[in-house]
Amino acid sequence: MASGSDKAKAARLRTELAEHNYRYHVLDDPTIPDAVYDQLYQELLELETRHPELVVPESPTQRVGAVPVSGFAEVRHGIPMLSLDNAFSTVDIENFDRRVRERLETDGAIEYSAEPKLDGAAINLWFENGELTRAATRGDGTVGEDVTHNVRTIRSVPLRLRGKLVPERIEVRGEIFMTREGFRRLNESARQAGEKLFANPRNAAAGSLRQLDPRLTASRPLALFAYGVGTVTGGAMPERHSGILSQLREWGLPVAPEAELVTGVSGCLAYYDKMLKKRQELPYDVDGVVYKVDQLAQQARLGTVARAPRWAVAHKFPAEEQLTTVEAVEFQVGRTGVLTPVARLVPVFVGGVTVSNATLHNLDEMHRKDVRAGDTVIVRRAGDVIPEVVAVVLDRRPRVTHPVAAPRKCPVCGSAVVRVEGESALRCTGGLVCPAQRKESLRHFASRRALNIDGLGSQLIEQLVDAGLVQTPGDLFRLTATQLEELERMGERSAAKLLGAIEKSKSTTLDRFLYALGIPEVGEATSKGLARHFVKLDALMGATEAELEEVEDVGPVMAAQITAFFREPHNGEVIRDLRRQGVHWDESAKPVAESLPLKGKIFVITGTLADMTRDEAKARIEALGGKVTGSVTAKTSYLVVGDSPGSKLAKAEKLGVEILDERALTSMLTSQLR
Repeated sequence: MASGSDKAKAARLRTELAEHNYRYHVLDDPTIPDAVYDQLYQELLELETRHPELVVPESPTQRVGAVPVSGFAEVRHGIPMLSLDNAFSTVDIENFDRRVRERLETDGAIEYSAEPKLDGAAINLWFENGELTRAATRGDGTVGEDVTHNVRTIRSVPLRLRGKLVPERIEVRGEIFMTREGFRRLNESARQAGEKLFANPRNAAAGSLRQLDPRLTASRPLALFAYGVGTVTGGAMPERHSGILSQLREWGLPVAPEAELVTGVSGCLAYYDKMLKKRQELPYDVDGVVYKVDQLAQQARLGTVARAPRWAVAHKFPAEEQLTTVEAVEFQVGRTGVLTPVARLVPVFVGGVTVSNATLHNLDEMHRKDVRAGDTVIVRRAGDVIPEVVAVVLDRRPRVTHPVAAPRKCPVCGSAVVRVEGESALRCTGGLVCPAQRKESLRHFASRRALNIDGLGSQLIEQLVDAGLVQTPGDLFRLTATQLEELERMGERSAAKLLGAIEKSKSTTLDRFLYALGIPEVGEATSKGLARHFVKLDALMGATEAELEEVEDVGPVMAAQITAFFREPHNGEVIRDLRRQGVHWDESAKPVAESLPLKGKIFVITGTLADMTRDEAKARIEALGGKVTGSVTAKTSYLVVGDSPGSKLAKAEKLGVEILDERALTSMLTSQLR
C-alpha cells in the first residue's frame, strides 16, 4: 500500500506535469527543459509502477499530451498518435530488446529501423487519392487541431503525392521542424523588430503551426520529415517499416536521410554513438534516436500499452539543457584584458559532462537576461560549445536578490576597469602588469613591429613567465645568461644571442614604443600619428582628451582609452622602469601640431618598387602626414605603381585616381622636404 507521503508526492507530480504540459502544448511557452520534464515524468511513472493504486485517469502517464487549444477545429486521428517510452542508458536498450525478444518468443537478433529523433512538432497528414486534404497536430494523441491552412504553406510538404500506386486514403505521420540556421534568422528578425524571441527551434515550429493567419506561417522556415503512417485504405503498404520510409520517399515526402536498418542491441548502440558524434553537424536539432522493430507483423504481435508502443523506444542523448542554481556571478579576465561575466553554478550534469560554470558572454547580455546570485537558470551545453545560461526561471527567483554591478577594479590585478563607449566589453587597463594578460602583452611587446626582440617567441615567453622570471616588460631587460641557460632548449649561444637582441631593442622609436605598450585601440598608424604630434612621451602622457583628439584619426573613444591607460598607476610604473632599464628614442624633433605637407592625402601602393621596400615607402609617406591604405576607393588620392601592379591599377583608372610611378613618388617626397 502506498503511504500518505507517496500519495502526496504523486498528486504534486501530476499537478506539476499538467502545468508544464499546458505551458508547452497550449501556450507555447515552456519554462523548463525537456530533460527536466522527463525526470519528473519518470518519477511519477516509477511511483505508479510500485503502487498501481495511485494511477488515476487524469495522470499524464495515461495519456499522450495535452488537450487542443480553442480556435482550431478538432480532428480525430484514424489511429492514435502515441508517444514513445524513453531510454537513457545502454542497460535500458538491452532491457527493451530483451522484452521484445521475449514477447516474440525468439532468441534471434531483431532488426530495427533506427532514425534520428527530431526536436520538432508531430503532425498527421491526410492524403486522399494522392491529394493533401487535411493536417492536424497530435493534440492529446486521439484528437488534434486542424492546421491544414498552415501546413499547406510549408514547401517540403507535397500538395499531391507522386506516382500512380497511391492509396485512396492514407495518414502520414511526421515531424515539422525548423533548421538551426532558419531559427537563427527568425530570432534575429524578431530581435530587430523588438518582438519576443523563441526559446528554441522546436518551440518556434510548434508556435508557427498554430497561427490563425497562414501568411505568418508561410514566412517561417518550416520543414517536414515523414516517419510513419496511420490508417491506410485502398492500397497496399510494404511489410517493413524501412520499406514504408522508402515508399514515402518515392511518393515525394521527405524522410530523414540518416535512417538506417540495424540488427540487435549492438547495431542500435553503434547507430546511437554515430549520431551522437554527428549531432552538432546536422542542420537541425535532434535529442536522441528512435529504434522501431522493422517487421510490421512483429509490431502487431508486440502491441501497445496505454501511451506507447511496445515495439519502439526513444534513446535520448545527454540533455543539452538543465536547471540549476547560480551561486555567484564573477568576472574572468581574458588574455586581451576583456572581462567576461561567468555564472558559478551548483554542479549539474548537462550535455554529457558535469557543468559548474557557464558564460554570460558580456555585460549587456548579463543585464538582458538579468542573471543574479540565487536564481534558478536554464543551462545549455551543446557538443563542445562552452556552457551558457539560456534564461532565468523567474517563477523560482528568491524574494531577495540583487542585480550584478559592473566591477570598477580588475579582479586579478586591481587596475581600473573601463567600458568603451558603444561596446559591450569591459576592459582591464593594467595590460602591462595584469597576470591574466601577461603572456599576451609580452608577446605583443616583443613582436616585430613593436620592440622587435628577435628570438623571443611565444614558446620562450611561456617558459619565462611560467618560471617566474618575467612579470612585466621591464623584467626582460634584467634577464641574465645564467637564468636563460637553465631554460629548456636554451644553451650558452642561444642565451647570448637573445640577450644581444634584447640589448639592441633598447634603441627604438617613440611610435614603436607606444605600439609595444598595447594601449587599447592604438595600432601602428595611430602610434605613428601620436609620436609625430607629441614627439615627447611625457607630453603625450600628460595630454588631455581634447588635445589627443587634435591628432588625425583619434576620436573621443580612442582619446578616452589613451588617457585611461596612462592614468593607471601600474602602467606608469612599468613605463618608468623601462626607461630606467635603458629603453630610449630620439626626442629632438619639433612637435608637429600644424598640418604636414601630405596631411589628408591617401595613398595605395601596388606592385614591387625598385629602390625602396613598400614598408619604407609607407614610412616616408606617413612621416609627411600622408596615410597609406590597402584598397583603392573613391577617397584614394594617389595609387603608387611598381612592377606587376595587378587589379588595383584598373580600379584606380576607372575611379579617376591619380597614378604615380616610383620616380614620381620619390620626386613628390623629396620636394616636400625642401
